[in-house]
Amino acid sequence: MPGTRAVHADGDAVVRVAIPAGGERSDEQLLDSYRHGDRATFALLVGRYQRELYHFLVRFLGNRAAAEDVFQETFLQVHQSAEQFDPQRRFRPWLFTIAANKARDLIRSQARRPANPLQATISPGDDESGEFIDLMQSASELPSDPMEKRELQQLVHNTVATMPEHLREILLLSYFHQFPYKQISEILDIPLGTVKSRLHAAVAHFADRWRAQNEKKGANPSKSTA
Repeated sequence: MPGTRAVHADGDAVVRVAIPAGGERSDEQLLDSYRHGDRATFALLVGRYQRELYHFLVRFLGNRAAAEDVFQETFLQVHQSAEQFDPQRRFRPWLFTIAANKARDLIRSQARRPANPLQATISPGDDESGEFIDLMQSASELPSDPMEKRELQQLVHNTVATMPEHLREILLLSYFHQFPYKQISEILDIPLGTVKSRLHAAVAHFADRWRAQNEKKGANPSKSTA
């Protein structure tokens, strides 16, 4: 993942630099400062979103290298489009709009769906883990055994991996990143009503796939250890 490096705009080049602490200013204030010549605020913005945006892209694209490339392309686009940013808008949904568009462009350029979306491990220590498990709406309790929990998380990964791109992306934005409907509408450039109906379809699709995965698992139980 981007880790301790940041994407710093230098003309059209992208340079790896250390990421300073985030500070207290809002995203919009940081971008405004950058537009007015305070170049250090660009690295602050990257630092704020390095984890969240990178995780979104890994889960969307299913490939860490591709996610890093799109991550850098996204912030290069932020640099190039900073002057056109509408100060009445929020920075976060604008950023995710750019990232989602670039991720979709990459998928289309490859002329195939990613072979293994959500490839990155969601470990119990990852504070973003668990949201998709919440979608299962199971009456049973989650397993306490770490091995069983990892197996359950992998099953969730496999379930989401089978979803069409347009349903997977709206599920990611809503459940992993907690965007409200209005901001999802802006990111995906679709009407608010479509957001609601598509998210409903995504959850229903997930539930159907989840049921099928569990039935398949029940029909083909893992070999027990000796």
